[in-house]
Amino acid sequence: MAAPDKHITSSINFRKVARQLTMVENSLPGAAELLQGLTYNNVPVTGITGPPGAGKSTLVNALIGALLAKGKKVAVLAIDPTSPFNFGSLLGDRIRMAPHFNNPDVFIRSLATRGSLGGLSAKTIEMADVLKASGFDHIIIETVGVGQSEVEIAGLANTTLVVLVPEAGDEIQNIKSGLMEIADAFIINKADRDGADAFINNLKKIIHQKEGAEIPLIRAVATQNQGIDEIAELILSPRNENTYRHQLLLTQKAYNLIQQNRMADVDKKKLQQQIAEALEHGDFNLYKFIERYAR
Repeated sequence: MAAPDKHITSSINFRKVARQLTMVENSLPGAAELLQGLTYNNVPVTGITGPPGAGKSTLVNALIGALLAKGKKVAVLAIDPTSPFNFGSLLGDRIRMAPHFNNPDVFIRSLATRGSLGGLSAKTIEMADVLKASGFDHIIIETVGVGQSEVEIAGLANTTLVVLVPEAGDEIQNIKSGLMEIADAFIINKADRDGADAFINNLKKIIHQKEGAEIPLIRAVATQNQGIDEIAELILSPRNENTYRHQLLLTQKAYNLIQQNRMADVDKKKLQQQIAEALEHGDFNLYKFIERYAR
């Protein structure tokens, strides 16, 4: 969602950006040509992930304020869950980030996962590239908190922040290895709550058990802006991106885009209707059914 044009004083045409994002998100005519013609500098992308209830949206809201204070133009893609039953999306992040809606240097767009298992919509990569080419200084992507499958964010973000809360308790022992691998930093939000110190100590032990791991751990209370400046400094600091990691990032992006393109002709609603019709015959076999989609 963009601020109204009458408020815009920056050089970014928010309405044009919104139209381009809609074109790409819905694969409208001209989307492929738009993407192939994009030119952009290496605009940093910060991915923010973590379990439900960790306060990710509140953290993003506070982080936007810190980046604005440093003169940055910020774009946010907030990924909302899509119901697998009615294909609807809450898109509630817009409400939590409302204080920044009318800021001329902030662009916020909600995006539904549309059934993606990795916390990212299949269109997120393309939409992030559109934002990179639009003149923003920093892009934040907040993903659905669904667990280990969120490692997809590592294929898109330069810096990945994993947000946790003290209430996780003993669950800290069960953090999936994939989530540990993608974290460039752990943010302990709501760190003023009971049990925070014990939780943080346990997390430190787990981090140190990983040979060679030097992952920052930052205490934060997003509702009170505590720890936000430290997080902002972290994501704005220059990163020595090695060639191998860069190759991995591009490989993951390419893989996701190829997968998306090959699935482009599969409509989930139509698929449900076809299954409903096939079930009426009484001899339904899932593997025979999907044979028609074999390539």
